[in-house]
Amino acid sequence: MEQLVEKQTEEDIKKNRLRLKVTIDVLRWLAFQACPFRGHDESLDSINQGNFLEMVKLIASYDAEIGAVVLGNAPHNAKYTSPTIQKEILYIIASNVQREIRKEIGDAKFCLLVDESRDESKREQMAVVICFVDRNGFTRERFLDIVHVLDTSSATLKHELSAVLVNHQLDVSKLRAQGYDGASNMRGEWNGLQAKFMEECPYAYYIHCFAHQLQLALVAAAKEVPDVHNFFDHLALVVTTVVSSSKRHDELHANQVAEMEHLIELGELETASGANQVGTLKRPCDTRWSSHYASICSLLKLYQPTFLVLKSIATSKGSGTSPSARAKANGAVKLMMSFDFIFIVHVMKELMGITEMLCKKLQLKSQDIVNAMDAVKTTKLLIQKLRDNGWSKLKADVLSFCAKHGVKTPNFGELYVDFINSRADDESTVEHHYRCDIFMVVVDQQAQELNSRFNRQATELLIMCTSLDPQNSFRSFDIDNVCSLASKFYPADFEEQEREILRCQLRHYEHDILVHPKFQNLTTISELCQQLAATGKNDDYHLIDRLIRLVLTLPVSTATTERAFSAMKLVKTRLRNKMEDGFLRDCLVTYIEKEVVVGISTDAIIDEFDEAPRRVDFN
Repeated sequence: MEQLVEKQTEEDIKKNRLRLKVTIDVLRWLAFQACPFRGHDESLDSINQGNFLEMVKLIASYDAEIGAVVLGNAPHNAKYTSPTIQKEILYIIASNVQREIRKEIGDAKFCLLVDESRDESKREQMAVVICFVDRNGFTRERFLDIVHVLDTSSATLKHELSAVLVNHQLDVSKLRAQGYDGASNMRGEWNGLQAKFMEECPYAYYIHCFAHQLQLALVAAAKEVPDVHNFFDHLALVVTTVVSSSKRHDELHANQVAEMEHLIELGELETASGANQVGTLKRPCDTRWSSHYASICSLLKLYQPTFLVLKSIATSKGSGTSPSARAKANGAVKLMMSFDFIFIVHVMKELMGITEMLCKKLQLKSQDIVNAMDAVKTTKLLIQKLRDNGWSKLKADVLSFCAKHGVKTPNFGELYVDFINSRADDESTVEHHYRCDIFMVVVDQQAQELNSRFNRQATELLIMCTSLDPQNSFRSFDIDNVCSLASKFYPADFEEQEREILRCQLRHYEHDILVHPKFQNLTTISELCQQLAATGKNDDYHLIDRLIRLVLTLPVSTATTERAFSAMKLVKTRLRNKMEDGFLRDCLVTYIEKEVVVGISTDAIIDEFDEAPRRVDFN
């Protein structure tokens, strides 16, 4: 009898665990896809009980063993499918993720990346990302938490961030860098926040997000040059006039399809699977990365379809189009047929094409500060090359485009009449005006802004960091600079005796690592750190390895926090705008850190779930 009871108990436990396993797996899958769990009507006679219950039913229909233990076949008081259970399980998953991240950080020094944004219910949410170097030398950026803040004063932000760090047992004394969105309207508060942290930890260096600095440089350049400033106003007028109406949007698509068919007939357009997709115009926005370049490229690609839509609006009659809309379209048509507009759109396409590559690089994960500054340096060189040698090609491209679309071009050899800055003895030609007064001024302004925004290249900290760069067979290696980096910027991490040992290690390092075959083709400090860990050399040169990890902790951009807010828009939608802060945090942690969630076993989640009193046994 005892054996029979024991066997029955084991079978019940097995069924209970299987039932809960289905619940966990379905919740995990839905969280990975940022899908809502519940439905509008979850009653038994509902034809759609929501994603969670419908998924459980689907799985049960394919597996008889599962079907025998879930939903209607489960004990009425232990189905474990209620919204409360769903939230509890998701909380366990998110808590496990946060513990794994904390374990991954270990005793490493870390960087704090923070940004704030409003969610769908107009609550201020602050995303917290931790950047650190793991045991294998890889730079990690982990989404740790999202916190609802009542106001955005520096005191409140400091209090909430400190609470997050304490909650996850992260010591502020190990904070070595801070990265905030200095381009937002919160810039003053962020400056106050970084100062408050530096009061507690003087070596928590603040680095302004490089990607935002680049965007600021682009916007500033546009505002400083009158012709470019006017161009972006005109560009916004053209785009808005076309895409603000569904009818015009459909007309744009129809014109685009007709143009493609015509070009294919002429043999000027290749056909292939996935090629020649129908697109639309993109709006430029000062605060959205790469939006200006994307807007310009979309207009050039859809120039003729856009022109036809605007012409149709300008010439339409009747009640379907207002006089105001016709007037705007008329002005937009004239702009698109003006040589000045065509010229500047090509100038900005060439210029922003160069900075677009830098923008994408700055948004990459695990980007180290030295490599980022190298990318800035390359961008500056390409801009200078465009200034020195790009005029002839630009002029040819503009004239070719004008000839193709019937835009009247001026005679470049004639004298240019300037109605604003005219002088009696001025004999400047039209070509001189477009080349020197617009093209060179725009390029010079952009170069000047880049030099101004990215002036950290000239700072002592960055020069010393460059001494560790493995590019070109460690050409920049300098023992004195490396030692100065440790003593001047990281005195809390190197005792006086260790600084002496560091110099000795660097002498050995110079004759070992710098000529070692496995270290010859490295291009970034991050790769150097990984190779040191892979070869075990990090133990031989532990002080150098420590310094490299500190340098890698310096942030390049706050792109990871921006991605967190992109995820928030997927999770907390208009239909889910009443989502609680805790539930939002658990959903985001699970969604963003999928890599960590995958490593957490279902059995471990069940065991933690079973720690609270339950109506059935799981162990």
